Amino acid sequence: MPAQKDRWVSSLVFLLFCASSIPKCGSASLQQEPSPQHYFSGLEPGKASLAFFTPSVSPGAQPFLEQIESSAEALQDYGVSLVKVNCPKEDVSRYCGKENALRKAFLFRGNRLIREFPTDALFDVNSIVANVLFALLFNEVKYVETLADLENIENVLKGKSNMVFAYVPATGTAEHRAVMEAAFVYGTIHQFVLTTEAALLKAISHDDPDVSSAWLSFCHCQQATEPAQPCRRTALAQPLTLLNIHRHLKLMGAPLVTEVAEDPEEISTVHLQLGLPLVFILSQKETYEADRRTAEFVAWQLLGKAGVALLSRDLVELNVLHRSNVALKTPDEGMPIQYLVLEDTDEVITLVEDKNKVKQIQEDEQEEEEDEDEKENNNQDIQDDQVVEAVSRDKKRELPLEQILVLTEENFHSSLSEAARTVVLFYASWEAVSLAVLRSYSEVAAHLKGTPGVLLSRVNCWDWPGLCSQENVTQFPTIRIYKEGQHSVTYGGMWGTEELSSFIRLSQVSCPLKLATMDEAEGYLRGEFPSELSSHHHTSLLGVFSSATTEAREAFEEAGNILSGHVRMGVYFEDDALALSRKYSVSPPALLLARSGGRSVEGIALSKHSVQDMVQMIRYELLDVFPEITVPNLPQYLQLGKPFLILFSAGDISQVESREMLKLAKGRPQQAFVACWLNLKKTPVGYGILRTYFSTTPPLPVLLWVNLHAGGQVFKFPSEQSITEMNILSWLEKLQAGLEIPSSTLSEEDWKPPLPAYDFLQMMEPSVPELSPHPGDTPAQHQPKGPGGDTAGGDTATREEPSQESTAEEVGSPGRGLRGTAPRLAARDKQGRRHSEL
Repeated sequence: MPAQKDRWVSSLVFLLFCASSIPKCGSASLQQEPSPQHYFSGLEPGKASLAFFTPSVSPGAQPFLEQIESSAEALQDYGVSLVKVNCPKEDVSRYCGKENALRKAFLFRGNRLIREFPTDALFDVNSIVANVLFALLFNEVKYVETLADLENIENVLKGKSNMVFAYVPATGTAEHRAVMEAAFVYGTIHQFVLTTEAALLKAISHDDPDVSSAWLSFCHCQQATEPAQPCRRTALAQPLTLLNIHRHLKLMGAPLVTEVAEDPEEISTVHLQLGLPLVFILSQKETYEADRRTAEFVAWQLLGKAGVALLSRDLVELNVLHRSNVALKTPDEGMPIQYLVLEDTDEVITLVEDKNKVKQIQEDEQEEEEDEDEKENNNQDIQDDQVVEAVSRDKKRELPLEQILVLTEENFHSSLSEAARTVVLFYASWEAVSLAVLRSYSEVAAHLKGTPGVLLSRVNCWDWPGLCSQENVTQFPTIRIYKEGQHSVTYGGMWGTEELSSFIRLSQVSCPLKLATMDEAEGYLRGEFPSELSSHHHTSLLGVFSSATTEAREAFEEAGNILSGHVRMGVYFEDDALALSRKYSVSPPALLLARSGGRSVEGIALSKHSVQDMVQMIRYELLDVFPEITVPNLPQYLQLGKPFLILFSAGDISQVESREMLKLAKGRPQQAFVACWLNLKKTPVGYGILRTYFSTTPPLPVLLWVNLHAGGQVFKFPSEQSITEMNILSWLEKLQAGLEIPSSTLSEEDWKPPLPAYDFLQMMEPSVPELSPHPGDTPAQHQPKGPGGDTAGGDTATREEPSQESTAEEVGSPGRGLRGTAPRLAARDKQGRRHSEL
């Protein structure tokens, strides 16, 4: 904005500010009273006046009189009259005596004396106005000296109102006057707090502040709904003047994020009116919740520097690149809105703080567009989905697919009967997640090369939709294991190489495996049988049944069919089954659970005989007593619906802590919660979890009670106490009695996948659909065609499997939908990514 216009707007704002605060307008001058009796008889109830008493002639009073007369109009703006009272020579009263003549000034409200001021403290207009308003607002503006005093005021205000905290090096200064004038106007809205203690300023500042300069901060206590939650602070970055304070408070009162559904050119907010830029986060309905959180995060970082608005692409038609995710509108007249592609929130913040950043980004984007025709992989930096980006980046990398048999409609059923176990990957050659899984699948093939009885194969559902429809494959990628071409088991775990390999190896063995002798049963519990699984350290589960428990055995066997590939299960029902079970202090029907290679065997009685109950019980019993929480196993423990007693550690926990936590987990209360631990070295996402709980990472190790399923409250075990079973149980009793205050409370937002699962059958007909060229289109909008224009029912004899290079080129097509702004701007690794999964 040009300097002249900026001054004009500032003047206008100042006039509006004054108009809202001045109780009485018009010119004012020093009033004269002939005697104290005349002055006191004319005082009006509730009206404030500053009076000084002086003999009729006092040559030494001239400098003081000049400053007093100069402040008359400023005081009149706040309803305070300035009065000079002439003292008769014979008057020796309190106010007119020689010892008081012109040494003090007196502030009255009505006929009640409020404050006496030494005249040497009223040395200029600023000191006069500041001290008078400070006295009048004594009950409204709190003065604090210590950090404890400040925290007490904050605690009282939490959840109720906000606070304006100001530090001035000394009273009577221009900055002190500005704070008092602002408090006169805004004191009924915010609590004003003042200090002149440099030690207090240093105590609340993260860096070394300049105690010779005044400082003001807006404390957002109204949003701190929990006693332990601190009040956010937003400091005033400009000098402490009345106009800057007014401007700062106006910005703090504006909505944190404004949701807009109209042309950005037509948008005008208080930020633009006050000369600040406005940042638009471009959103869409599929990613609204994530984009909203991103916008709020950015808004807090830019509070007082720029406004933030959430603009929905679904409601506003923008003629800009679809990959643009941020727009910037400046207050400069005639300047167009800049639409940009940014990678993370750091770039958004830099965009506002560094004016040269916009020009640099635009130049980079222009260079990309110029080189687009020459560089095949230049789009890898603009993919919305991280999986799509990774696949696009590595699209020229050849995959070793020689060990994986390609299946078609012609050879599908015949190939299934060639091996005892046939693993089939159903995928789409143009879809990013499918291609990512295909990479893991190729690594699995290398690991299992030469394994007898296992055949790895794949079906490209892009080429053979009819076959996938026949097999009822409604989502891709999907992995199934067919046993001798008949019964199939669908994989439902994670897509990593290790997890896939483990599933396939376990599926090689019958589930449950029937054991014929006592020696086989004992060897099974020790992990020695079957031999093909000797290298896998899975927990072994053995069902023991007598001839009288046929119903329970059949339910157990059916449960084994359901859990095939996920659990190592055996069954023993010979005549000596009773002797085997009694060895472990149980009676048939029973489960024998062997952990750690059979070093410990636990006997569990089977009381429920339905298949569903059996499956649920087996899954529960296979969970570790005191598990280490990782990304793969977290869902298993979340499904229990219990609170977490979780120990966060910077590495392996000590033997003492492990022993005490294990005793607690095995004790009586273990049914009520999940006792577990998290190694931040192995699972670094735990740092983000702790930052969500405490804003900063607390000293480790730290023990927390997290109630995810009821209220989301987080309680911190006292750091001064040692982690022992007795101390923890005592602390848990206080929690249940409501005697502990939560450290934080998590959001009640539902945890849902970022996108709904694909329904493959709804998206594809028996023939191959044509890729839609626009992100908003769906395959149903185009006439289905096969590669080269042929339909899927064309000549199958000449059909060839597309090469890895050709399939990768189709990755950018709209398979799994768009993720919009969220994945880019949520990548906040530099400043600590917020995490709410626990």
